[in-house]
Amino acid sequence: MLRIRRIPLWTTTLLLLGLAIVAQRLISPGVTTAALQADGQLKWYRGNMHTHSYWSDGDNYLENIALWYREHNYDFLVFTDHNTLAASERWIDVDKVKSGRVAYGKLKANFPDSVTEREHDGKTEVRLKTFAEVSELVGLPSEYLLIQGEEVTDKFGRSPIHMNVSNVREVIPPLGGSSVTEVMQNNVNAAIAQRERTGQPMIIHLNHPNFGFGVTAEDLLPVVGENFFEVYNGHPGVYNSGDTQHASTERFWDILLTRRLAELNLPVLYGLATDDGHSYHSIPSRASEPGRGWVMVLSESLKPDALIHALEAGRFYASSGVTLSRVESGPRGLSIEVAEEPGVTYRTEFIGTRTGYDATSTPVLNKDGEEMHATRQYSDDIGTVLSTQEGTTARYEFRGDEIYVRARVISSKLHPNPSEIGEFERAWVQPLVGPVAR
Repeated sequence: MLRIRRIPLWTTTLLLLGLAIVAQRLISPGVTTAALQADGQLKWYRGNMHTHSYWSDGDNYLENIALWYREHNYDFLVFTDHNTLAASERWIDVDKVKSGRVAYGKLKANFPDSVTEREHDGKTEVRLKTFAEVSELVGLPSEYLLIQGEEVTDKFGRSPIHMNVSNVREVIPPLGGSSVTEVMQNNVNAAIAQRERTGQPMIIHLNHPNFGFGVTAEDLLPVVGENFFEVYNGHPGVYNSGDTQHASTERFWDILLTRRLAELNLPVLYGLATDDGHSYHSIPSRASEPGRGWVMVLSESLKPDALIHALEAGRFYASSGVTLSRVESGPRGLSIEVAEEPGVTYRTEFIGTRTGYDATSTPVLNKDGEEMHATRQYSDDIGTVLSTQEGTTARYEFRGDEIYVRARVISSKLHPNPSEIGEFERAWVQPLVGPVAR
């Protein structure tokens, strides 16, 4: 039985208010047609929400990383080092960190007038710049935004449980718990509490659920206030595609969407694509590198509060290479337009679950016949492909019995630096709640 720590009344109130607003925005019976398309007021902004540096286990300086993303046509970047914020004084020995002299050489070349270093006991040490300093040095007003974040790195037993908080103001220590579910709920509560106390918009999302196969769909299912997760993570060791005993992240998504909407009356779960970059010096390689996955956010401005509002409203899609020019959703269905790349073809799959689905499931057993900590096996009724269409435009019209519909656009172009070998460039359109769940 799941045991969830009691949530303080003020937190419960905030959660319910937030969920009510999101639910009303997404599944109101009077939902009108909404088009995600750049216009005079809204613009697409490309961003990565999962990045590591010398402040934890990355192999580069914040300013080098920020410059890489700026030079590769990103509009915003969230720094998310493990259980820390780049806000204190810290020195590193150049020769004792990963890629030490290589990263140091790039730092000196890129920022020759702003490196603070010293010789200490015959060793070269560099002072790590804080987030505020790097933001001032590399950020560009209205053009390139750096956002402070944290990867709250927790666990339950042998299960790693990592959650990113974007636009965090104060470090959130991992709070632990008596189950995987409680660990997530406790850390979600802490992020929401900080948001309420400081008035600073921030969001929390679940990272790479298949890393160490630490989180199952059933673990995340009852967590309240956690409405984002990584459907694609660029680290080659996080098993986006699952294996013979563990569900892929997309299967994970469909199970959660179906059960959240049909059984628990919770909001949709949004899917993010991120880099989870740690290695920046031998691109491309099989390390965890930048440039593999990102979000495209349709926002009124390049400011943290505007971007977070757009993400919470579902005005974004996730991508590992495919660019969309328009997404239209409304009471009749979902339509997509792809920004075509010469010589590339596209296939769109509309995926969803219909009412009356077979809700039974069975546990995954190990070689000894014992139940494993793995997402249960469900009927193919859940997350079935409702329609497949070729070309740069695709449309799905509701039949009337859909609980939700989401879309996946698959390119004929292989990803130039994939997290998994043989991976094609893709885009993931966020779920649209169907007629029966409104």
